[in-house]
Amino acid sequence: MLLLVGLGNPGKTYAGNRHNIGFMAIDAIARIGRFPPFRSRFQGLTSEGPIGAERAILLQPTTYMNESGRSVAEAMKFFKIPLENIIVFHDELDLPASKLRMKAGGGHGGHNGLRSISSHLGDGYRRVRLGIGHPGNKDMVHDYVLKDFSKADQQWVDRLCDEIGHHIALLAEGRDAQFQNKIHLAMEAAGFGEPKKKNNEPKKKNDETKIKLGEDKIPAKS
Repeated sequence: MLLLVGLGNPGKTYAGNRHNIGFMAIDAIARIGRFPPFRSRFQGLTSEGPIGAERAILLQPTTYMNESGRSVAEAMKFFKIPLENIIVFHDELDLPASKLRMKAGGGHGGHNGLRSISSHLGDGYRRVRLGIGHPGNKDMVHDYVLKDFSKADQQWVDRLCDEIGHHIALLAEGRDAQFQNKIHLAMEAAGFGEPKKKNNEPKKKNDETKIKLGEDKIPAKS
């Protein structure tokens, strides 16, 4: 059994926030996979259904971001789910908007939702890092993540979440690298890829496409 967790804050006030893209991804998985309606339990909203050959629990903690670990730990304990079968979808400041990268284990990078989960479970769970971009100044991070996506941004957000829903079976099979690649190609085909460089434009040494799995560069304090 798998436990797929989307991070966010509950309520209409936060529904469209950048910080809630994890909730949005879980909603898309539920919609595309035709999961039953969510119900309240484990201090969150849950739905249960098949993903490929695996049984999966979808969870959106309603504890607010900073206490997400309490909800995840309760569900994990009830279903006796091993840590490696827990996959957390969360906003990632350290990636450009519309990018997705997988990560297994590692630190929380300043993300309060991950910090809470790691404090309850340890850090060996899998993460789906959903790039929202960085405001450029660490003092702006708090307000940035708690603001809604713009109408223009909503186009890539919707497409990214839909592609996650369409390819989620790869994650259920443990094929994280293939999942990441499928999403990258799909977003590129939809026009949300990296802008093409001119022939005379030198490549950057730390091009985003070369970020190693598990690498965190900018500490986020949201």
